[in-house]
Amino acid sequence: MTSIIKMHVFSGAHDESPPCYLLQVDEFRFLLDCGWDEDFNMHFIKELKRYSHQIDAVLLSYPDHLHLGALPYMVGKAELNCPIYATVPVYKMGQMFMYDLYQSRHNAEDFDIFTLDDVDAAFDKIIQLKYSQSVALKGKGHGLQITPLPAGHMLGGTIWKIVKDGEEEVIYAVDYNHKKERHLNGCVLDSISRPSLLITDAFNALYNQSRRRLRDEQL
Repeated sequence: MTSIIKMHVFSGAHDESPPCYLLQVDEFRFLLDCGWDEDFNMHFIKELKRYSHQIDAVLLSYPDHLHLGALPYMVGKAELNCPIYATVPVYKMGQMFMYDLYQSRHNAEDFDIFTLDDVDAAFDKIIQLKYSQSVALKGKGHGLQITPLPAGHMLGGTIWKIVKDGEEEVIYAVDYNHKKERHLNGCVLDSISRPSLLITDAFNALYNQSRRRLRDEQL
């Protein structure tokens, strides 16, 4: 049976703003990343808050504030209350990212957009997964299965594969790197073939990376 798939953009389209998207598969709503810039622009957050009680799960792809920076605010101030899925490195490094971001702003000004308690509350909701570990969702998500795949780019970076009833396949892949680096393997594309929907970006599409040998010589 064909699923009804809808996509709504809060941030991360037509510009370089942090990614934050609402993906609806039938009656189940995923929040794909929850990024925020260092200026803490409230423009898209006001719209996102109106959906906080409709979100059934959050999928995080990277540990930096550009992919999960708004999470403490949404959990602590906007009553976002749902499971959050991330790889183990995204969980551990993301928490450190947010502690550091809060402390640096708190030391420089009277910062009250979110607190360290909000950071802890947000990360307490995270369900940590390993790469290729599939999770079958329940309730409204019956028939849905999510799987994190390596994305390269950063430790724990994730391409999310969402499958409905073993047929419809949605791939969420942003900021991924297909090249093997010294400290990190490239993304895994072997298990992805002709998805029903591919959600991606073109942020570095025109960037030509120099050869590793040349980069090593310049160090």
